[in-house]
Amino acid sequence: MRRRRFLKTGGLAALLAAMPRAFARAVGYPRALQGPMIGAPGPDHFTVWTRASGLFDVTLEYSTDRDFATVIEGPTAAATADDEGCVVLRADGLQPDTDYWYRLRYAGEHDRYQPLPHHTRTAPAGPAKFRVAFGSCCRIQFDPEQRIWNAVRALQPDMFLWLGDNIYADSDQADALVDLYARGRTVERLEPLLRSVPQLATWDDHDFGYNDSDGRSASKAQSLRVFRSFWANPSYGERDNPGVYFLQHYGGVDFFVLDGRYHRDPIAKPDDANKTMLGAAQKAWLKRELKASTAPFKVLAIGGGWSCAENEEGGDSWGVYLTERTELFDFIRDEGIGGVVCISGDSHMGELNCIPRSQQGGYDIYDFCSSPLAQMPAAKNTRQAPEVRVRDTWTRSVNVGLMRFDMTGDTPQLTYTLHDVMGEPVWEPLVLTPDDLRNGARTWDSKSDPAELERLERFRKGGGYYGFDPPQGWPSHPHYDGSSD
Repeated sequence: MRRRRFLKTGGLAALLAAMPRAFARAVGYPRALQGPMIGAPGPDHFTVWTRASGLFDVTLEYSTDRDFATVIEGPTAAATADDEGCVVLRADGLQPDTDYWYRLRYAGEHDRYQPLPHHTRTAPAGPAKFRVAFGSCCRIQFDPEQRIWNAVRALQPDMFLWLGDNIYADSDQADALVDLYARGRTVERLEPLLRSVPQLATWDDHDFGYNDSDGRSASKAQSLRVFRSFWANPSYGERDNPGVYFLQHYGGVDFFVLDGRYHRDPIAKPDDANKTMLGAAQKAWLKRELKASTAPFKVLAIGGGWSCAENEEGGDSWGVYLTERTELFDFIRDEGIGGVVCISGDSHMGELNCIPRSQQGGYDIYDFCSSPLAQMPAAKNTRQAPEVRVRDTWTRSVNVGLMRFDMTGDTPQLTYTLHDVMGEPVWEPLVLTPDDLRNGARTWDSKSDPAELERLERFRKGGGYYGFDPPQGWPSHPHYDGSSD
């Protein structure tokens, strides 16, 4: 009877006319096509994303008990064709660091295919112990089963950061982006994580457009529209500067998630002060927010690696935007901004590198790279060399990065590990404190594996990094002599 009432409203014909053809075929019982997924967290709120099966209202309900003895009705939002049927709902006025159960109503009905409520937790109100997992390069065409999510769930992160190539659409067509996002949200091993742990994201070339695409892309506004529909970040760029960058605070740490595509200059442009990856407005925003931050740790997150490893033909990381990178790192040094660490993806290798800025009066800046989540690992390490490899590269399996923060004591601490497809850590942990990340602190040599220091010394003397003579065309760059300017 409920289904008949829905059809008799006369809204179905208009719905079918208004919706994209592929989406219209999915109409059936009011329910979630994909989701729900937890989005941007806070101590007094949680955010829920879902994609509805039709253009109707979606309502959030939540409770502090699993059985919903007391039901709190949250906000309602209307699914629209412009947003591909996706809605974002936020429960406000909540208690920090507290468990909540939630469920959704679609056109007034609970989802008959998801009869049990879902569970999440609000963020802590102050400095806390917590875990943040991250990764990149998730290609469902290569790996539809994605066993890595078993390991991620076992690591019990409090937040997950997607660092680009979250889908491999490689297209300028919105339908291709929508299709790949939709398929990615129904991976069986991933769904429990999406429904309970906050998910935040930036993009890289394969979900922005085509391989190595940049700010010249004619379809970038369309890509941004679809991205905004399928993620629930706290914000997207600024009012007068579109993009996917934002600031997220959690447990005493500031996360600066950056957009390395929307305003990017072409790779082939000469690497001088006129070449940018971030664009002037985003760069000004980053400098302003870094200067204002009082967090002991400040995490800079972006798709491409921060080291100079990809300073080679075909590279599109910070390795070919070194002038702008130096500008940022000089600003951090000159303004006395402590606690900056970097995370990245894209390389199809697990990497832990360091840019030894202590030699220029600053402090050593570490770059933790996790890649891939679901894609073929690569052995590009045999032809690349960053300023310093703190740990050997990991190319034997897919992997996920984990940052463990303890902000509760007198000395805050960050511990970094990389985990393979079974969940096993592949390196000895790297432990950092704010004292390691202040001007004048030199740590790169004491924190690097002795084997990596031996390889670096051999390379500086003209030998092969891994013990064989470098092939013709091996990258030659002044950064490899240990300097970073």
